[in-house]
Amino acid sequence: MDSSLVANHIISWLKTYAEQAGVNGFVLGVSGGIDSAVTSALCARTSLKLICLEMPIHQNPTQVSRARKHIESLENVYPNVSSATVELTKPYDSLAESLPQHSDESVLSLAFANTRARLRMTTLYYYAGLNHLLVAGTGNKVEDFGVGFFTKYGDGGVDLSPIADLTKSEVYELGAYLDIIPEIIAAAPTDGLFGDDRTDEDQIGASYPELEWAMGFDGDEAVLTPRQKVVLDIYRKRNEQNKHKMVPIPVCIIPENLK
Repeated sequence: MDSSLVANHIISWLKTYAEQAGVNGFVLGVSGGIDSAVTSALCARTSLKLICLEMPIHQNPTQVSRARKHIESLENVYPNVSSATVELTKPYDSLAESLPQHSDESVLSLAFANTRARLRMTTLYYYAGLNHLLVAGTGNKVEDFGVGFFTKYGDGGVDLSPIADLTKSEVYELGAYLDIIPEIIAAAPTDGLFGDDRTDEDQIGASYPELEWAMGFDGDEAVLTPRQKVVLDIYRKRNEQNKHKMVPIPVCIIPENLK
């Protein structure tokens, strides 16, 4: 991949889309991970207004410090970049106390994790509305179109997706080209939705390079190693289970003779 050409293409695409939409720029959530770092760096280079939001909810301090350091690195270079911290822990706790519990802890934990993501989406659109901005998505190709590793109407609720045609490996390549801070480059990918140290690989059961291999696999399964068979099974199950996230919302079409 020619990172320079890809970066310039995305920056031009972002700027053209925003100008045609008649908006002032972008807002996005910065998590301390590579995807949001790369997306924000690309948005910053459009010269259009960019608001970077930190939205901690019982957040791991290392994630917060990485996000803050990255935002400061952008603000020091790009006058069009500003930031805000919206502490969502109290609103989340208040909402969580109002919701019913569940006997299955894993089900409850996932439901609350998705609730965090949707609370952040609501905050992003609030800022977008106040400032006439678009919400920029930070999902990559493996997450958005491979295993569906995102929250529907959470981090999946966006106006445009600048890096959704790039695999995770390609996002890292672009990150190196864009001089993303070393702490983010070195950090294990995590969605940060559970308030602990679990990584994306812990949750999915396979690394992003493995998932990228499975996403492109079209060969003889008989020659696969035991691990490759496991990864392929993980990928296929996730892809099938999360298909509803990757296709348009089903619409019940009413036959003309019934109207």
